[in-house]
Amino acid sequence: MRLSDLQSKDIVNTTDGRNIGNIIDVKIDEKTGAILSLVVEPNKKVMSFMNRGMDTEVAWNNIERIGEDVILVRLH
Repeated sequence: MRLSDLQSKDIVNTTDGRNIGNIIDVKIDEKTGAILSLVVEPNKKVMSFMNRGMDTEVAWNNIERIGEDVILVRLH
């Protein structure tokens, strides 16, 4: 799977069902090449002036499932 494939998916928090946004970047372990986390930009549909620049970092181990259209994550 390519990063561009992941970027087209919505990120949904399974704790509250909220769409938290879309992937804009990933953090990778320099030594192993493993993905450490996804950097998620707030959903533009509900984005306001107050939450600009407030990206969310989702640790790779918080990803519950990667589906065809959505990535389910557990955030508290």
